[in-house]
Amino acid sequence: MAPSVLLSDKIESVCPDLLKKAGFSVTEKSGLSPEALAQEIGLYDGLVVRSATTVTREVLAAGKKGSLKIVGRAGAGLDNIDVAAAQELGIKVVNTPGLNANAVAELTVALAIVLSRKLWVAFSSIKEGRWEKKGLVGTELSGKVIGLVGLGYVGRLVAKKAKGLDMSVWAYDPFLKPEDIAKAGAEPKSLAEIWAGSDYISLHLPKTPDTLNLLSAETIAKLKKGAFVINCARGGLVDEKALHEALASGHLGGAALDVFDQEPPGASPLLALPNFVATPHVGASSLEAQLNVAEEVARLLVDFLGSKV
Repeated sequence: MAPSVLLSDKIESVCPDLLKKAGFSVTEKSGLSPEALAQEIGLYDGLVVRSATTVTREVLAAGKKGSLKIVGRAGAGLDNIDVAAAQELGIKVVNTPGLNANAVAELTVALAIVLSRKLWVAFSSIKEGRWEKKGLVGTELSGKVIGLVGLGYVGRLVAKKAKGLDMSVWAYDPFLKPEDIAKAGAEPKSLAEIWAGSDYISLHLPKTPDTLNLLSAETIAKLKKGAFVINCARGGLVDEKALHEALASGHLGGAALDVFDQEPPGASPLLALPNFVATPHVGASSLEAQLNVAEEVARLLVDFLGSKV
């Protein structure tokens, strides 16, 4: 019997095409709530998600009662999947780290430039018919220090691009030795050094109990006055209330978030601040990245289910 796979988020056609080419039965149903997914999932051997679908313990338990053997995430983060429950139930979880890293790294650098040159003000003012120059004196990235917290796939690419802009790159990663950080093109630093000395701080971490609100009111108070904060990693790494207070007071020069604790963020007070910019979780939203992760997650399911069904 052919393996059956449910695609519960919209994904590039290369994914279902590869699965079908391998002889799989493919069903595409996006927008399912966890409750609806739990009712549906028992019919499938595999599940493919992106970031919209939430794969709860209840979903996984319902899948285990049926034939579910694997959940594939077309992307790097796994915070929308209860990985611990999957391990307990014997359901394999796979993802595609690194394949969308360049897209996220490019957005990180782009946001640093937007913040430095006050480009969001320039964009909006000229579209509104104003020719404002005096209030748009910015700063250059060259000669500044960017502190990277996390030096995985994305962090390493940001380091490379930042060095190309003549920035000094500092990095902290608790899972890497200082010599490994140096090989990646960054100066190994402690968190305390990064907080105190960086002109730009960019987060490249998963969301875990240890990293939740890593940038808290206490931490933000340690940052260099006028520093810029960028988070294209995961919502929840930054205490958004504390960030608002630091931006409003002028302690921070600016901040850019591609991710929020709650998405969409609704009427977040951050959005009203003149020194805050945001994008709607589009870090991995490049054509190249989406094709890469869609193809890879399909290959992972073909490799696994081909030997199990």
